[in-house]
Amino acid sequence: MKLIYYSIFLILFHSVQAQQKTSGNPLFPGWYADPEATIFNKEYWIYPTYSDVYQKQVYFDAFSSKDLITWKKHAKIVDTSAIKWAKKAMWAPAIVQKDKKYYLFFGANDIQINQELGGIGVAVAEKPQGPFKDLIGKPLISQFQHGAQPIDQFVFKDKDGQYYIIYGGWKHCNIARLSPDFKSIIPFEDGNLFKEITPSGYVEGPIMFIRNNKYYFMWSEGGWTGPNYSVAYAVADSPFGPFERKEKILKQDPQVATGAGHHSVIQVPHTDQWYIVYHRRPLDETDRNHRVTCIEPMYFDEKGDILPVKLSFEGVKAQKIK
Repeated sequence: MKLIYYSIFLILFHSVQAQQKTSGNPLFPGWYADPEATIFNKEYWIYPTYSDVYQKQVYFDAFSSKDLITWKKHAKIVDTSAIKWAKKAMWAPAIVQKDKKYYLFFGANDIQINQELGGIGVAVAEKPQGPFKDLIGKPLISQFQHGAQPIDQFVFKDKDGQYYIIYGGWKHCNIARLSPDFKSIIPFEDGNLFKEITPSGYVEGPIMFIRNNKYYFMWSEGGWTGPNYSVAYAVADSPFGPFERKEKILKQDPQVATGAGHHSVIQVPHTDQWYIVYHRRPLDETDRNHRVTCIEPMYFDEKGDILPVKLSFEGVKAQKIK
């Protein structure tokens, strides 16, 4: 009789698995934050920060999926053995594909007012899963500019093909032009290397994308260690703004999780379907580093405003890329 009951249980269990239609949140096990989400070769990729004490943040893992449901871990795609100047606090990777190569931008060493070596570096690989190697052997941006700590970089390709790096902690955000080989910062027409584009309420974690010829600039507000970490946005007609804060669209839900922030977005190619990928802290966690990576749909209204995002345990439905 027990064998019959067990057989029935197995049938029901596998039936539920077969019918799984949502990703669930978090997307994958482990403490991961600051997720950079993108699409390469009809696959979804996420590059997060390994969330631990600074001294243990000496590598990056990556995750890939064909349908947003099943995720494959690619362990230690780069670490401090390849980035000799990085000693700790490897944070918030950003990645782009260009000329059949993959360029991974990252922060390292948590530098404080130009008193030590560190800042934003660049690594390069032949495949999205690496292995990555140091591109220039030193930080690309190693000094504070306009009050912005050189962390939380995002690489943005404009409509004319120019790549920009948008970055900054300590409540300041800068934009700079990248050279075609990503090995240097090149000046604007006025000779300046960095322009500040900080909107009201900005703290860190910037990203930018274009929708209907409008530039959407998003960032994180509040303290990353606390429950009120959140995401707000602005819209402008150029990547230089001016950016006037619109509203907060991602924040904690006392029934689901706290500290929801430091995100990225994915647009399914050739559609107006968008996802927001972010980190949050489970309700029963008090350790500041216990953060998990999650995903939700992101919607716009008829005016182009981003609607408030609802935190969930379900996540999103399966979505393959055609």
